[in-house]
Amino acid sequence: MSDNFKHNSVILEIRAGAGGEEAALFAYDLFRMYSKYAERQGWKVRVLDSNQTELGGLKQIVLQIKGKDVFEKLQYEGGVHRVQRVPKTEKGNRIHTSTVSVAVLKEPEQMQVKINPSDIKMDFFKSSGHGGQNVNKRQTAIRITHMPTHIAVSSQISRNLEENKKAAMAILEAKLFKISQDKISSKIGEERKTQIGQAQRAEKIRTYNFPQDRITDHRIKKSWHNIDKILDGDLNAIVNKLNKFLK
Repeated sequence: MSDNFKHNSVILEIRAGAGGEEAALFAYDLFRMYSKYAERQGWKVRVLDSNQTELGGLKQIVLQIKGKDVFEKLQYEGGVHRVQRVPKTEKGNRIHTSTVSVAVLKEPEQMQVKINPSDIKMDFFKSSGHGGQNVNKRQTAIRITHMPTHIAVSSQISRNLEENKKAAMAILEAKLFKISQDKISSKIGEERKTQIGQAQRAEKIRTYNFPQDRITDHRIKKSWHNIDKILDGDLNAIVNKLNKFLK
């Protein structure tokens, strides 16, 4: 499918799945990996929403990433990422398996998505910090629900209500744009469902095996070593191989 906006902006969602706190910690690792990779590419990253845990993990984080060919390079990152390692919270030195889901959504240009104001419901609440601690006495966080589709998005990054509203609307527009594209291709939302799944351990596109220092992408049956280097943003080898075999 051809796109007029040259794939220069995406909304990237990262959500902790199965595995509790360890999944949240790995979600942070993936957030850091994509942020570092974006920095190497000269892309701009903006956090639109996040929900952190007391141990520094992420229940979820939503990013806006802008730059040349950003969708082309990140499009195959969508799906369930599985990690196998000994968690920081594990005292018995046992290896745990956890999952994190990633979704990559093209961000539409202005006027590509029209939202009727009467179709949205806005709820306001107080922003919270690490572990749900209240950090703002005013109701500057926002949740926007698109009533026809029941899609709900939120943002509490800024202490400014208008900034949070803009961020939430950007997320909503990207999701609605995704649905419109799926309708054109007769998929109607199945692509995004496939990307995220239910984040169960068996629904995986990639496994990060720390004891064996190996990352395996199950779609192309290819493995790489040096996990620490890759999680530090050195994704080029994986991105290039996926674009070669999955394009």
